[in-house]
Amino acid sequence: MDCKSEESAQRAESLVLQGQEGIPGDGGEDGLSEIFQLLQMDVEYEHQEDGACPANSATWCSKNVQRKQRHWERIVSSKKSKRKQEKERRKAKHAECPGTCPQHSKRFLKALTKEKLLEAKHSGPRLCVDLSMTHQMSKKELSRLAGQIRRLYGSNKKASRPFWICLTGFPTDSPLYEECLRMNDGFSAYLLDVTEEDCFSLFPLETLVYLTPDSEQALEDIDQNMVYIIGGLVDESIQKKVTLQKAREYSVKTARLPIQEYMVRRQNKKNYHSEILAINQVFDILSTYFETHNWPEALKKGVSPGKGYILRDSME
Repeated sequence: MDCKSEESAQRAESLVLQGQEGIPGDGGEDGLSEIFQLLQMDVEYEHQEDGACPANSATWCSKNVQRKQRHWERIVSSKKSKRKQEKERRKAKHAECPGTCPQHSKRFLKALTKEKLLEAKHSGPRLCVDLSMTHQMSKKELSRLAGQIRRLYGSNKKASRPFWICLTGFPTDSPLYEECLRMNDGFSAYLLDVTEEDCFSLFPLETLVYLTPDSEQALEDIDQNMVYIIGGLVDESIQKKVTLQKAREYSVKTARLPIQEYMVRRQNKKNYHSEILAINQVFDILSTYFETHNWPEALKKGVSPGKGYILRDSME
């Protein structure tokens, strides 16, 4: 086989491979037919361009294309057969469990999540993350806090009854904001409020409840008319009573999660027990309680075993 015949075969093979990649999930036969037409045109052009091409070479080129055509026909047929089997399997599964929800596209689920979050903005409970105390944090602490904000927002998106999140005391030129942009994909498009204003000037003081582990009052229920505040501090570096003192400075109500009421200390080698949680853990507890109205279930969701606490029922 001469050089031009070899180039023709290579071009044919390239077109076939491109066709395989471009075949859509539906209507594969039309795409395959178009690819084969291009292959035949390419081979005919090469034959016309080189009149001296030997007959046996042309025959070889034609057989090569036909062989590849049969090969891809088998692939397309196999794909269609697998799609048909998968479709039948889904139908059979749906027939067995008629009460289950049908599978939805990612676009539909994304639109549904957006609708729930925007509805929470108007009628859902509000949660503020007070980020006005981050100016003395190290780069490592800022990175950890940015990660906690990402997990908090992710949990809220998955919730059947989401909160409306407000990140207060949070200027867009702060190191934490830059860290959130670096670590969290799509952070600038998060469906939440970001403001430089302090939470104490943003809402009426009588509607605020600052959640702090140092409060004497246990949180009993979630009132949708109240605004709940979480101090934006990483759990490793929290100084005692910082959030409590800030709440007292503005004379707002405080509350702690009812860990002492529903959980007990568990013996461990380090004799370590802590009620200080990451902001995403606090949110997981609030979100679970808001959906279930069950404190033991909510606390089990957010208080990790490493904190040294277990539910009273577990002890019994």
